[in-house]
Amino acid sequence: MLKKSISLEDIDPGAVLGTKDQNLRMIEKSFPAKIVARGSRVTVEGDEVVVSQVLRVFSDLIACARTDFMPQAEEVIMAISRAKTNQEGLLVEGGLSYINVSSKKEKVRPKTSGQREYVHTMAEYDVVFSIGPAGTGKTYLAVAMAVNALRQKAVTRIILVRPAVEAGESLGFLPGDFREKVDPYLKPLYDALYDMLPADRIRKFLDTGVIEIAPLAYMRGRTLNNSFVILDEAQNATIAQMKMFLTRLGVNSKTVITGDITQVDLSDKKASGLIQVQDILQNVKGIKFVYLTKRDVVRHKLVQEIIRAYENYEKEK
Repeated sequence: MLKKSISLEDIDPGAVLGTKDQNLRMIEKSFPAKIVARGSRVTVEGDEVVVSQVLRVFSDLIACARTDFMPQAEEVIMAISRAKTNQEGLLVEGGLSYINVSSKKEKVRPKTSGQREYVHTMAEYDVVFSIGPAGTGKTYLAVAMAVNALRQKAVTRIILVRPAVEAGESLGFLPGDFREKVDPYLKPLYDALYDMLPADRIRKFLDTGVIEIAPLAYMRGRTLNNSFVILDEAQNATIAQMKMFLTRLGVNSKTVITGDITQVDLSDKKASGLIQVQDILQNVKGIKFVYLTKRDVVRHKLVQEIIRAYENYEKEK
């Protein structure tokens, strides 16, 4: 048995331990160790490997607390996962990037090294491809960057696009006109927006065309100037649609293309424009590909395990 402690002297202990010690409770449930927080010290007793992992978690949370926000449940989950999988570096190594989406809303912040690379890349490049599994923040962070660009008046409108692909369901059997039929496919984009901006402002932006949410087919023949354009679920864009979309980009515009190439809903998976475009544009100057992995998943901790299980299943096949 090993017994070690870590100091919280130069920070607010509550910022690390959480409100009513909720962060501490999460850590205790995740490791077979005795953890005692008393005053400005946290003492950990248990197996040598476990003690080392727990101290690693607290080191990550202390690094978070030294910035201008308190670690929340998501940071604790990520810190625990990183400690157990022995990922290198600290959770906030190199500092955190923040995305201002509203003066009244909490800043959006990337939570993993992969997400931070993604945010920095979107700031630097005009065309960015983000490829990775579900839950890695591909769409959410892109929408946050778009809202920030609009807020900073770097662009005059946001255009959010998705292919309306029948993912095992038939559009013909859905109620309503065509717009009502495709709206369910666009809902994740609405969700991200409503998480960042007041509802009345979003309605005004939608009514005036400052924000446009549309199926990919609506992009044909257009030139998108002074815009931040996002193509979401791009793995379901055909090869022809991908070329069409990428050639819409106009003056003073940015575009971010996101997708998960393991979840293609097209009947012919080889026809995915997102899969093919990697070979075509990988070495084009001014275009950047960012690859997120299961380590960047920030949803429920079981999502990482689900992704890992599917990966193992596919390898065995």
